[in-house]
Amino acid sequence: MSESKGGAALIEFIAKAIVDEPESVKVTTSDEGRLIELETADDDRGRVIGRQGRVAKAMRAVLGASRNGADCRLDIVD
Repeated sequence: MSESKGGAALIEFIAKAIVDEPESVKVTTSDEGRLIELETADDDRGRVIGRQGRVAKAMRAVLGASRNGADCRLDIVD
């Protein structure tokens, strides 16, 4: 497994655990694996971002602490 895929898999796992519609979670990588884009259903976007961005910030912290996602950036796509 490449490093970018590991970080993307981690974000996908966390996001699917949070949302109501896990089948609508889509994770893509770009910029040679350094950018991870997370897309969810419109109703679930607030759950992934959280109040004042706390959930998104926590997901970024876990990604940064992981071996496979330490140099990755997470964007939540509209």
